[in-house]
Amino acid sequence: MKKTPLYEKHCELGGKIIDFNGWALPIQYSGILEEHKHVRETAGVFDVSHMGEIVIKGPDSEKFIQRLITNDIQRTKDYRILYSPMCYPDGGVVDDLLIYKYSSQFYLLIVNAGNTQKDYEWIMQNLEGQVEVENVSDDFAQLALQGPNAEAILQKLVNIPLNEIRFFSFNPEVELCGGKAIISRSGYTGEDGFEIYINNAYAPQLWDDLLEKGKDYGIVPAGLGARDTLRFEVSLPLYGHEISKDITPLEAGFDRFVKLEKADFIGKDALVKQKSDGVKRKLVGFEMIDRGIPRSNYDVLTNNEKIGFVTSGNFSPSLEKNIGMALVESNFSDIGLEIEIAIRNRALKAKIVEIPFYSKNYSK
Repeated sequence: MKKTPLYEKHCELGGKIIDFNGWALPIQYSGILEEHKHVRETAGVFDVSHMGEIVIKGPDSEKFIQRLITNDIQRTKDYRILYSPMCYPDGGVVDDLLIYKYSSQFYLLIVNAGNTQKDYEWIMQNLEGQVEVENVSDDFAQLALQGPNAEAILQKLVNIPLNEIRFFSFNPEVELCGGKAIISRSGYTGEDGFEIYINNAYAPQLWDDLLEKGKDYGIVPAGLGARDTLRFEVSLPLYGHEISKDITPLEAGFDRFVKLEKADFIGKDALVKQKSDGVKRKLVGFEMIDRGIPRSNYDVLTNNEKIGFVTSGNFSPSLEKNIGMALVESNFSDIGLEIEIAIRNRALKAKIVEIPFYSKNYSK
């Protein structure tokens, strides 16, 4: 397994290491429920150095990215972040990206760890114009500091006013631990927080500093287990679950990130047709009525007929309920409708509810 620059820190702290897409990463330290609670109430820090980073630069970068993605990069201001799916011609999703726009000629793409090489190859296959592409993933460590106390903790380490970094914005030149860091404000937990991109050499010091400065603010190291329950409660997508090569952004309910009115982009024809014909499947949220924890790929039933499958499911630590998201036939997607989830050969009752399950607490 690949190891991040913080691997030794995780071992020292008693992190339970698992294989995550070929990376040795902690699933938990003190426990998923406790780490989840700290992020909702105080703060947690995650090692997300496995995420991929790809630079796209050159005179034709904006035009090229515009064709690669479903969202509209031309509407994005400098030093802002754009979320977008990147699709195949049939409308299936190659990956979902965060695009950091420095200027119309320089962009940093943040891609999912398991998709980094695939994304890079896809971008290279579709290369057009005066554009340079570089996979710089090995140059960066990435830490995610999340929770209501995130700003107060990080402010102790930097000499810029963090309240000036708005939601989905970034500062690319922050002095930190003797080096330069990129600090952005987005988050994958539903809470306020920051992503810190820093040279690998400075990452262990930054990790230690955050835990030390955050002691009085209730900070804990948090693993991938809590990261998943946190993102899941606020219904944020996970590639391979809510979106994939077999699930289009329209089926996942991400119409607002698909700008069908813009000039041609890869997958546009298929998505226009899907929109015109009516989307046959829909992503919904559900809450268990019977006792049982839904898991990914469990069948969703009505009258013993399969109508879809669970994309993500778990116990919600914040709501203290068993909940899930599922992709179902559109005519079985009404709020309040009773369905069944096939759990261990038993059809257990559930009902469709609104998503997100938990209200987001982002700083605007």
